[in-house]
Amino acid sequence: MSTQPQQPEPPEGAVAEPGQEQDLPAPGTAEARGAGPEGPGPDAAGGPAGPGEEADEKAEHAAALAELEDRWRRALADLENLRKRHARELERERAAERARTAAALLPVIDNLELALSHAGADPGSIVAGVRAVRDQAVDTLARLGYARQDETGVPFDPARHEVVGVVEDPDVAPGTVVQVLRPGYGETGNQLRPVAVAVAKRE
Repeated sequence: MSTQPQQPEPPEGAVAEPGQEQDLPAPGTAEARGAGPEGPGPDAAGGPAGPGEEADEKAEHAAALAELEDRWRRALADLENLRKRHARELERERAAERARTAAALLPVIDNLELALSHAGADPGSIVAGVRAVRDQAVDTLARLGYARQDETGVPFDPARHEVVGVVEDPDVAPGTVVQVLRPGYGETGNQLRPVAVAVAKRE
């Protein structure tokens, strides 16, 4: 009785040649489920998030976005209310300032009417009364922040003066105010109107 020589077993991991049988993993083992040396498959712990987790993240993002939008709309509403309140307060301040200015001019008007009521009296007294009313009006403007400006002999200042004439005067330095044709009111930076002047020049 003859015996056939036994074939040596292929090394582990080698591909079986045709005609040779290859050992397959047993059903139910990790190798049969596709888990190799790289680690567990995508369904194991630590893999990609499932549909439920993605839905939860989307819901959280939508809630955060809704909260930010609500805050933004509230901030816009508060800003609009502040703007309207500021406009109302500014209009009240303007009305109050107009009322204060008009009240300051009322005594001037009263004295003018008093002077006109004595038009048939002595002309000298009428002139004195009109001058007194003028002085009262000038004082009222000064108290409102617009003092009278009518100086002569001062250097010409383009911020305060308006040249309406030139006079030849060899005894005065060129550019000196020699005549005030119309007084001005207010200081530089808070001027009601400039002083109309004539300045000196030389040949």
